[in-house]
Amino acid sequence: MESPLDEKALLAFLDALDIPYTLYRHSPVFTVEEAKAARSGMPRGTGHGHSKNLFVRDKKKNHALVVAQETTPIDLKTLATTAGMGRLSFASPERLSQYLGVTPGSVTPFALLHALQNPAEDQPDIQVVLDRTLMRYDLVYFHPLHNSATVSLSPNDLLRFIHACEIEPRVLDL
Repeated sequence: MESPLDEKALLAFLDALDIPYTLYRHSPVFTVEEAKAARSGMPRGTGHGHSKNLFVRDKKKNHALVVAQETTPIDLKTLATTAGMGRLSFASPERLSQYLGVTPGSVTPFALLHALQNPAEDQPDIQVVLDRTLMRYDLVYFHPLHNSATVSLSPNDLLRFIHACEIEPRVLDL
């Protein structure tokens, strides 16, 4: 399912920010393993960082979008301590849809645009945690609000995008 804010609107936003990107189409993917298999048309090598993205919350309704290198192990207990949050669990599909406008399998930092342009009535502040390992790559890869395509851009341009969504991300060692 595509976000209520569609790919076309996202790409127009990137264009308006003068952020260069490349869009790759592929069959829908729901897991890191499926995403790896769908990369045949994408450049390969040590400069390319593919991601996994988690939307989590604690019992005090603090929310975080965690953007990590796909092989970085994520321990929610350690992440809670590192991010300064309480005990973490995955946000429900309903919260994911309500706050970020995407469905499971399509979580992406690009969904922050939905949170900016279409905030829910009870929209919480969303902390963004970026994996320092991912941010060291030349190019990073994310879904454009749905899971049948991937967009590549530089880590600096990812930061520009997140700042344009009025969020100050934290780059942490995960």
